[in-house]
Amino acid sequence: MTRISLLILCAAAGSLAAPARAQNTPENIDPVTFEAGRWYAENGVPTYKIEADGTIDWATYSGFRRYHSECHVCHGPEGEGSSYAPALKTSAVTMDYYDFVDVVTNGRQKVNAAETSVMPAFGTNANVMCYLDDIYTYLKARGTEALPRGRPAKRAEKPDETRAAEAACLGS
Repeated sequence: MTRISLLILCAAAGSLAAPARAQNTPENIDPVTFEAGRWYAENGVPTYKIEADGTIDWATYSGFRRYHSECHVCHGPEGEGSSYAPALKTSAVTMDYYDFVDVVTNGRQKVNAAETSVMPAFGTNANVMCYLDDIYTYLKARGTEALPRGRPAKRAEKPDETRAAEAACLGS
């Protein structure tokens, strides 16, 4: 079973649990291992890698593309937020990764005297779920200000492992 399949199954079952921790720390940000076409931090959470010349890893570039096709309508361009929904670039560094996945997968509703907000569930949307880690790493790079606003100028090539995982997830 691929890592993304396991992630989707666990999130759908609501069984992902991890202790909350500050996201903006080296064990949560710094790329340590490259596995199945993506970078992971020391704690096993997906992260971005930006080379000295500004080249970003493929997953983060893919996240830029997917975010702007699925998320920016509500959450604003580049994860900056809008009058309708919060800045996701902030959420990617302040929320625990597993909580982030849970909210995107299952949605969330907050209704009280101070606020009314509804995040729809995207757990059945392959255009989000097959690229959720990509979206997360893009937002994490934006939230730590490692990646400036706008279309990334340079990107790494798409790894073969990513092509295979994408085809499996999309059923093609």
